[in-house]
Amino acid sequence: MVNRRNFLIFGGTLSVIAIAAAKGFPLAARPASAETFAVTKTDAEWRAILTDEQYRILRHEDTERPFTSALNHEKRKGTFQCAGCALPVYSSEAKYDSGTGWPSFWQSLPGGVATREDKSLFMTRTECHCHRCGGHLGHVFDDGPPPTGKRHCINGFALAFVPASA
Repeated sequence: MVNRRNFLIFGGTLSVIAIAAAKGFPLAARPASAETFAVTKTDAEWRAILTDEQYRILRHEDTERPFTSALNHEKRKGTFQCAGCALPVYSSEAKYDSGTGWPSFWQSLPGGVATREDKSLFMTRTECHCHRCGGHLGHVFDDGPPPTGKRHCINGFALAFVPASA
């Protein structure tokens, strides 16, 4: 039933969306950057090697639901690689439980991750992506533990874990 309250809520929501679109705010997942990376593939090639979830995250900067990745609970020693190109991006030594529902790290491995400004969702954040293939990994926040004070909040489906050799 349409009443004044529902009409005003619907109209207000449409107004906010229209203003956001006019100001250039992305309203949906964006394709990965047009930057040039060492590993490049066609869209069809990415779809062939990635799962649907990995494709949405790595290639279209989507975000998995919190607490859905098995890597959130991974405690073994080893390396976390980009699921798109197998570049080592994080060490288990920098992993910690942030309580956010996503694997979190206080630093990346040297040469593994690059960052750029992300102005989606009405705020400015630091997006992080694989240095080699450009695959979206997650975001970096300034609320992490010592020694860096950073929290790399990473989509688990964007990673592959490789246990350390015994």
